[in-house]
Amino acid sequence: MRSLLEAVEGRPDDVPLRVHVAGMLVDQGDSAAALAHCSAALERDPGNAEALAVLSRATDRLRGVSAPAEPAKAAKAESGKAEFDWDAAEGEVAGIVQPALIEDPGVGPDGEAERPDMTLSDVGGLEEVKRRLEAAFLVPMRNPEMRRLYGRSLPGGLLLYGPPGCGKTFLARAIAGELGARFYAVSLSDILDMWVGSSERNLHEMFEIARRNAPCVLFFDEIDALGQKRVHLRTSTAMRGMVNQLLTEMDSVKSVNDGVFILGATNHPWDVDTALLRPGRFDRLLLVAPPDDAAREAILRYHLRDRPLEGIEIATLVRRSGHFSGADLAHLCDTAAEHAMLDSVRTKEVRPIRMIDFDQAFAEVKSSIGPWLQDARNVVMFADSAGKFDDLLAYLRQRGMA
Repeated sequence: MRSLLEAVEGRPDDVPLRVHVAGMLVDQGDSAAALAHCSAALERDPGNAEALAVLSRATDRLRGVSAPAEPAKAAKAESGKAEFDWDAAEGEVAGIVQPALIEDPGVGPDGEAERPDMTLSDVGGLEEVKRRLEAAFLVPMRNPEMRRLYGRSLPGGLLLYGPPGCGKTFLARAIAGELGARFYAVSLSDILDMWVGSSERNLHEMFEIARRNAPCVLFFDEIDALGQKRVHLRTSTAMRGMVNQLLTEMDSVKSVNDGVFILGATNHPWDVDTALLRPGRFDRLLLVAPPDDAAREAILRYHLRDRPLEGIEIATLVRRSGHFSGADLAHLCDTAAEHAMLDSVRTKEVRPIRMIDFDQAFAEVKSSIGPWLQDARNVVMFADSAGKFDDLLAYLRQRGMA
């Protein structure tokens, strides 16, 4: 204390130092000296909150009034236990992100979510998919009066399935745009939690947020991970509990999902629990097949729209990319652009992308959906006794694979 007082004499305008010394003097019982230091500090910084607080403590001591927290401190000191510093602990965890979905999953307090501005008109090709979406899903949603007249209910949800990279997520956003509805995208990482019961609570809260903000589209990407077959989860109680919770939220006595349109997407619908595919849950399955000719042309034009081109034959590219997914086509365009760029750097002469660049790109980029088609063939030929994937079987027959 003597050193601190000498420091104050040497630096009389150091307000934090004076306040610190004043607080120590109060703790040591010298409230009168503490009062003098507080007054000096407030002369230099009249609004100093810490100085005002120490001044109040010193005044209470002089009047014989004990601060409410002091008896507790004294009791802890007598017991020999150090007082836990809650303020310091709060500061240590202040920057940690809150657990996903406990409050709101990436949305504001009012349930704000993405509102996609795209519609089905922005989806190139896939006319059969659009037609089925209109008939089975969009027309009944847009016309509630007609729906009531014909007794057409909208329980359950729609499951989009097909090979990876073929636009299932893009279609889900387009559906939300068609409806003018909020769009909530949910993946396994948003739900899964290491603590027992937390995953189920997160999933329930996600549905509650959607119900409070109806009409909205609740989109579960890779639903086979979130709702995989429970026969495969005999050793994972936590994952089984999450599947059971999803079943309950989608269709149970307590679950009212009016205005909540549930969409799912998966590359492996045969791995989804069969209870999720019954009426009242994902009772509509829609194959999103690899892009047809019109879709491939639209995708190619989209990815080439802002690039320098010379002599590009779109029809030839469409014909040569018959087995490509949308992601494969994007990679093809990027690879062709890369060859043109490297050649420009090598020759020190900037040139546009030409068909020779696509010839090199086709030599490097192969279709990524071959393994998926083979797995799909095995399922529909030997393991689909219920006929759930008849549209997939028809597609494979068109390609001569079944």
